[in-house]
Amino acid sequence: MLSDNSYAFLKRLLDTPGPSGYEGAPARVWRQEASTFAAVSADVHGNSMAVVNDAGGPTILLAGHIDEIGVIVTWIDDEGFLYIGPIGGWDPQVLVGQRLRFATAAGELRGVVGKKPIHLMKPADREKASQFSDLWVDIGAADRAEAESMIKIGDAGVLDQPLLEFPNGRVVSRSIDDRIGAFVVLEAARRYAANPGAARVVACATTQEEIGYQGGGARPVAHRVHPQMAIAVDVTFATDHPTADKKELGHHRLGGGPVLTRGSVISPVVYQLLADAATDLGIPFTLHASGRFTSTDADAIHLAREGVATGLLSVPNRYMHSPNEMVALEDLDRAATVIAEACRRVTAATDFTAR
Repeated sequence: MLSDNSYAFLKRLLDTPGPSGYEGAPARVWRQEASTFAAVSADVHGNSMAVVNDAGGPTILLAGHIDEIGVIVTWIDDEGFLYIGPIGGWDPQVLVGQRLRFATAAGELRGVVGKKPIHLMKPADREKASQFSDLWVDIGAADRAEAESMIKIGDAGVLDQPLLEFPNGRVVSRSIDDRIGAFVVLEAARRYAANPGAARVVACATTQEEIGYQGGGARPVAHRVHPQMAIAVDVTFATDHPTADKKELGHHRLGGGPVLTRGSVISPVVYQLLADAATDLGIPFTLHASGRFTSTDADAIHLAREGVATGLLSVPNRYMHSPNEMVALEDLDRAATVIAEACRRVTAATDFTAR
């Protein structure tokens, strides 16, 4: 199980706002924790790195993105209401009636999402899905001048939803995708540092994955670190709830262990290292097939420089991109254990070209 210290770190990380391109606050939390056992650095894209066993080799990159979806202020009208656009992939229905938490030059600012009340809608409008253009944010300002003294166009925010602890070791948070990936890679590095193998391991909290159409922060960090092997850590869809299609997505349940991906982007060598480590440790896992791209940091990393042998380990997550994403703490613990053990098995003799 996670130690008390690791769980406290996880809670701080999940509660700290940091949408894509605005990840500075959670990145500082991550680096502060990493500095207790690793050499820490950052780059111009906001990526944070923690190196353990720096004299070792080959180099293994562990990447989990620290950004979350959010909103950005696009306009302030004469009455002091804000209009917002998406940062990352949103279902606008999720925003209706929510409270928002903005980071401004003066500090944090709360707002509430407004929409025309159902009583005032025409019958046809009641059947339509809400769009961003139908919504506004009320910060209590009397007019534009007062609003602009509180917040600026380009300021970003997230849903104002704190972490909740549920029965059976489950936690709920708005930022599980993929703050828990950044947590798992650092936890794996911590465990590896306590009992290192031959490899040099670089854990990285990557940025801008949720908007990473060109690779996000993972692309430059893979060039900088120059790894021979990489493991990306992200969430995947849990399918242990109503309406989930197991034929399409597989059977992945909370508490069922990590999910290992096999497919076109994934190195069979790295997959086998992870699968063998889990099997030998008695840790259950499930499989996910990806015949094209994975929509994770793995897509950018595996093509960096001369190519990087890349694996993908995911954690089952219910209700993705909502205020109430849910994971099992047991799965985070198992994921970190499997990754640390797989890293210990890598030596200078490991042949990543084997196919």
